[in-house]
Amino acid sequence: MPEGPSVRKFHHLISPFVGQQVVKTGGSSKKLYPATLQSLWLQDTQVHGKKLFLRFDPDEESGSPGSNPLPEPPQKGARKEETVAPEPALGPSRLKTSDESCPSVELDPSGSDVPEGLGKIPATGAPQWLQVSFGLFGSVWVNEFSRATKANKRGDWRDPVPRLVLHFGGGGFLAFYNCQMCWSPSPVIKPTCDILSEKFHRGQALEALGQAQPVCYTLLNQRYFSGLGNIIKNEALYRARIHPLSLGSLLSASRREALVDHVVEFSTGWLQGKFQGKPQHTQIYRKEQCPAGHQLLKEPLGPPGGFQRLTWWCPQCQPQVPPEEPQQLQHP
Repeated sequence: MPEGPSVRKFHHLISPFVGQQVVKTGGSSKKLYPATLQSLWLQDTQVHGKKLFLRFDPDEESGSPGSNPLPEPPQKGARKEETVAPEPALGPSRLKTSDESCPSVELDPSGSDVPEGLGKIPATGAPQWLQVSFGLFGSVWVNEFSRATKANKRGDWRDPVPRLVLHFGGGGFLAFYNCQMCWSPSPVIKPTCDILSEKFHRGQALEALGQAQPVCYTLLNQRYFSGLGNIIKNEALYRARIHPLSLGSLLSASRREALVDHVVEFSTGWLQGKFQGKPQHTQIYRKEQCPAGHQLLKEPLGPPGGFQRLTWWCPQCQPQVPPEEPQQLQHP
């Protein structure tokens, strides 16, 4: 699924539409009835980790300070930026997203067979926040639709079908692909755990990494590292020279601090590259050798009964036991 930098780029693309009215809708969603959004005004958009929050109101009003609208509207033909395609999650939870908080059902205007409060748009006058959680290949396109780049298993060149399409009074439109949506009374924002937020709390992150479990499990926990995905996990661990199965409780404070530094540094650099139109640069993700020329190992790793994510590491650059913390010799 798209990681923090990609979702923030989606937020950047959506922001120019803040303050505009939805004049036409479309999309394949059967539980979120697209027509319920028609005539509403997009008043704000916020981002947290891997999730987007869009505020809709029935009346025109000034956007809230959190919308951060951009000075220029998107140009015709503008599109979402391409990223390295993530690999599928392995194991029994393959079809679920690792930080899923939306119910599996979306919105049904009739409210039938849908939990109370989920199938109805919030009451008039109340904030109407639409939470968007992206799937494995989720994306947002502006003023154009995604096109097939290769044939599917049946040999058909069928274009992906957007889940939701919003046309605005200004003439442009947004197309959302492979995502789940649900109404929320307010955006669930916890900037202290968002790796790309200025309010990211390093102390909380370091404490979480000190748990007696493999650090590769902790890094993907969105409660502590919101926005961090498998690409960032692999790259940060390699740059910190830490084996993915190293127990956090056995790592020194300095090594945990270095790992957090690399998480933030790589994520920030990835986001800046997106805005500058530069391709993403990875050192070991989906590679056969590390920059030093060593052969990489690849294995699905994850907590028992949880998500198994393909993990790349270098057994020479990332030894199981950190050099400064060798195992004690066993005396006879």
